[in-house]
Amino acid sequence: MEEREKKILSSKACLNIHSKGRKKKEELCDIRTEFQRDRDRIIHCKAFRRLKHKTQVFLAPYGDHYRTRLTHTLEVSQIARTIARALSLNEDLAEAISLGHDLGHTPFGHAGERILDRIFKEFSLGDFRHNEQSLRVVDKLEYGGKGLNLTYEVRDGILKHSKGIGEILDFKLENLPQTLEGQIVRISDVIAYINHDIDDAIRGGIIKDIPQDLKIVLGKYHSQRINIMVKDVINATQKIGLEKITMSKEIYEAINYLRDFLYENVYSYEEKVQQEKKAEKILLDLFYYLKENPGNYIASYPEEDSLERRIADFIAGMTDHYALRLYEKLFLPEPWAVF
Repeated sequence: MEEREKKILSSKACLNIHSKGRKKKEELCDIRTEFQRDRDRIIHCKAFRRLKHKTQVFLAPYGDHYRTRLTHTLEVSQIARTIARALSLNEDLAEAISLGHDLGHTPFGHAGERILDRIFKEFSLGDFRHNEQSLRVVDKLEYGGKGLNLTYEVRDGILKHSKGIGEILDFKLENLPQTLEGQIVRISDVIAYINHDIDDAIRGGIIKDIPQDLKIVLGKYHSQRINIMVKDVINATQKIGLEKITMSKEIYEAINYLRDFLYENVYSYEEKVQQEKKAEKILLDLFYYLKENPGNYIASYPEEDSLERRIADFIAGMTDHYALRLYEKLFLPEPWAVF
């Protein structure tokens, strides 16, 4: 497979034989490349399984068709693989980064991220960012503190996948993944979430549709919009000789407009904001309870980190459902049954 990569992939692709390797050296696998091994390790880890019960937009959704972090991750992976394949870049690397990019995301979506960031600042722990937590999961937390020992390129892509509400196309080299495959995931993340969040918002009755002028540029239907955006990334990147992953000016401006529309009409929707405030209280109460009663909940690793940092790891790893159940167990009285 490594020999085949050299023959069929672009000279701009990150080949397995050019990987900077792992922190801890390991014997190579006979049948899988290093990036394939990384993909498999991520899929089999506990943090990946927990994504199925973590919020994407709607908190602890009961509807069967609303996205979760897991379905979001799979959609990012599909988009990234399509772009990588079309550009003759390393599809396995793009897939591994995609599958690992949100492993450190908190319960209750960005509401959970805001609360942990507030706690970090209170205890002088710096800033809490889900992309940094994702790297911490694969480096230090999985497998009882041993980590997954992933390759440098996958770790770099996970760390630098997020752009928050900043520029979708960031031209500062220090903010970009060092591989084109990592840059693909960074853009695929945006393409995935702005499209499926529209879909979920319409299903949830928050909006009826997107503005007509956006439909003209990006398409009327979910599948059309993804297709147009993906093709645009491929064509625009090919035009500049794969110097970086990019988009045309027209589509880039339309995507920014669409993202602004989502922030104004979906992410700031009053009912959603009120539910997030409740979620924030739940996580704050859990944190301060666990600080006084770490008991059997808080791991002893990483040993070099404070109790507060390890509690943050525990909370960040929770699913929405687990956080709600633990809160109920710790703070709500049980009915007294007399027989």
